[in-house]
Amino acid sequence: MTREEFKYSYQTHARAVRNYLYYRSGSTAVADDITQETFVRVWEKQFEYDAEKTKSLLYKIANQLFLDRVRKEKTEAAYTEELVFKLKHNSEGDGEKEAMLRKCERALAGLSENERTVFLMSRKDGMKYGDIAECLEISVKAVEKRMGLALKKLKDNQSWNVTTSI
Repeated sequence: MTREEFKYSYQTHARAVRNYLYYRSGSTAVADDITQETFVRVWEKQFEYDAEKTKSLLYKIANQLFLDRVRKEKTEAAYTEELVFKLKHNSEGDGEKEAMLRKCERALAGLSENERTVFLMSRKDGMKYGDIAECLEISVKAVEKRMGLALKKLKDNQSWNVTTSI
């Protein structure tokens, strides 16, 4: 795809893709982010330009990015909910529970988005590396690498034991 073809595709389809994502997400910020990421992917992959197929390709990429974001948000929300439940029903004092929750959130925030997603899918959802790779459309080696980095970072932050508490 040449620069001119890309520019034409953006001018022709960006608004429609953004509107589609806005209707799906209900958020202008999410719609704007995913629209931008969609066109970045198209540019990076250098798809062969086909005027008839460009629109469907853009919608397919945008939809997949949207679903990935929803999956990630659900995984993180479920983990946080479970963590809060565990801390509420722990025998430690309330102050200690709140401190532990903050430590957990800080430790997870210290991971990259990719590391956190793989870590939560594996440890929270119990998914196997092959399933994670398929879901995220990456190789098993990439999953292993991300998981290794996540575990190393969490181990370095030993103020709590995340690997066994989830």
